[in-house]
Amino acid sequence: MPDEGEQAAATAAACARRMLAGDRVSRSLGIALVSAGEGHAALSMTVRDDMLNGFGTCHGGVLYTLADTALSCACNSRNERFVAHHCSMIYLRPGEPGARLTARAVERSRAGRVGLYDVTVTDSSGAVVAEFLGHARRIGGAVIEGGIGRDDGAQAPFRA
Repeated sequence: MPDEGEQAAATAAACARRMLAGDRVSRSLGIALVSAGEGHAALSMTVRDDMLNGFGTCHGGVLYTLADTALSCACNSRNERFVAHHCSMIYLRPGEPGARLTARAVERSRAGRVGLYDVTVTDSSGAVVAEFLGHARRIGGAVIEGGIGRDDGAQAPFRA
């Protein structure tokens, strides 16, 4: 029988997989789950030609989407439905064509219905491409049936 930590990790991974399965935008960008745990997640994608801006580097909106998706997996990791409430991003260097980018989201603070998350986007050399700060708000309900987390019945479970 899994211990509480193993169960929490399994729930986080199941929530992330469930959310990504229904996320057509992330799927179209090739965003893939690297890891997920309680309060954190890592996702990655490769910069393709159709993601490039007029300067030949990864479009800022694509970088933002990668970071926002990592935020989503981290803040929903306890099987409580959260949505982004306010986010900001600082672009530090370009995402080059063909680069494998990874967004790592980490919970900084969580109290009541609000969570604060740091997301760092790096390239395969470990260089920081962008920093993202996300505020998330709990909206009620569960991401998946079962698992760890509170389902207060405010909304039906997430359906892809």
